[in-house]
Amino acid sequence: MFRYYAPVVCVTSIILPEVITMPPEAQHTLDCKGLSCPMPMVKLAKAMKKIPGGETLAMEGTDPGTKSDIPEWCERKGLELLETTESGGVFTFYIRK
Repeated sequence: MFRYYAPVVCVTSIILPEVITMPPEAQHTLDCKGLSCPMPMVKLAKAMKKIPGGETLAMEGTDPGTKSDIPEWCERKGLELLETTESGGVFTFYIRK
């Protein structure tokens, strides 16, 4: 009688270092903290008219409505929303013209 033993394969998990991403570099900033609708959008529209094409603006705000308003607005205006972050109740939107 023959016995067959399957080879043992040991797979160890590889722990990779945590990847830390840096926010996009912004040449311009807009502080809209404490403002409520529609003022963050009004200020953002005015600010974006003033910056040259290819440059990035970082807008900080606390109005939760901006989380849905800004992506839609950027899409309508043909702007690129690079990243959105939230920390301590402050939303930061990185928008490239």
